[in-house]
Amino acid sequence: MLQSMTLGTSLRHLLGLLDGDVQRAYEAAGLDYRPRFTPVVRALVGLGPQSIRAIAVHSGLTHSAVSQTVAAMAKAGLVTCAAGRDERERIVTAAPRLIGMVPVLERIWAATNAAAADLDGELAYPLSGIVAEAIAALEATPFGERLAKKQTGDAC
Repeated sequence: MLQSMTLGTSLRHLLGLLDGDVQRAYEAAGLDYRPRFTPVVRALVGLGPQSIRAIAVHSGLTHSAVSQTVAAMAKAGLVTCAAGRDERERIVTAAPRLIGMVPVLERIWAATNAAAADLDGELAYPLSGIVAEAIAALEATPFGERLAKKQTGDAC
């Protein structure tokens, strides 16, 4: 069945397989936490309170993705947001509830990284390397450009 999936569908399926089990690890540890929160938490732990823009730059996510994630985290009581230097900027700060989770999160992240390394060892080509290569290639030539060339018939 996987052979009939498009690239996007296959990647979403892969991410679901990975994130679903990581989510269950958080739940087993008694945490109300989502895998998508991790890039924001890592930025806040590493840098302290930051603007959404700074978190986006640090994490490699879009401003929109960080903004949506921060909104979900604020709703869960994991972060607080305050006005920044101007009305458009919001400064995100880890709430005490999140700070209390960090030691458990770090243990789960370490286990996740070790499990990912095991998975890499089972594959013909390490997934982490392929993903890094794909990101670099798409940063050099965005998929939109590649798609546009194929739609116009430009083979170069």
